[in-house]
Amino acid sequence: MRKAQAVSLTAVFAALHVVLYFVSFGLWRNWAIYIESVEGIVLGPEIGFFAALIGSATARMIRPDIFWMFGIIAEPVSVLMAGLLAKAKWKPVLVAYAVMLSAYFINPFGRALPLWTILDILFALILIYPTAKFSRNLFGDNVKRLTIAMILISFVCTATDSLVRVFLLVPCGLYTLFPNVFEGFTGLYLIFVGAAVDSYIEDFLVVIASFLVGVPLLISIFKLRRNNKQ
Repeated sequence: MRKAQAVSLTAVFAALHVVLYFVSFGLWRNWAIYIESVEGIVLGPEIGFFAALIGSATARMIRPDIFWMFGIIAEPVSVLMAGLLAKAKWKPVLVAYAVMLSAYFINPFGRALPLWTILDILFALILIYPTAKFSRNLFGDNVKRLTIAMILISFVCTATDSLVRVFLLVPCGLYTLFPNVFEGFTGLYLIFVGAAVDSYIEDFLVVIASFLVGVPLLISIFKLRRNNKQ
């Protein structure tokens, strides 16, 4: 990717992050999750990470959120993981999952919270290697392979967003910064369970959006790249 093109795409996706943050409504994460996988695939892990970081930070500076630290960290990391998987690099993603999940289960609260609340994250862990394998030659002409890879990357990317937030909330103990919100383990339990239900709904919505919008968008971008090279 040429430097000028990288800068312009970084600005575009950072702006999209800001816009999606402001139009978000409904579930517990903002609508930037719908472009995280595309961002990682198109920009790559490094540039995608910085684009998401700039966008998420800018959005929260304009409209502050008491939970700002969760999104600012979770969104760029999710894009980073999507970019790595798009390049068929599964080992760094697996290591990141292993570290965060180990910290979660070592924590007493992590062991006490219901296992079903993180089943999507555990499923994503299993899918890391197959996703990386399906993503080989992602920029080829095989539309069926691209569709499967896009769906898998999107799911793992969304689960990563959840995992980072869970990691920050429980093992890192950020819930203690909001005593009026979580009110000890009982309050944490109730909010965590409710957020898990929302998270499963979002997993489904992201996969559908990736199939209906993400795949055609990537095909258009790849065709544009080929035309520019000719």
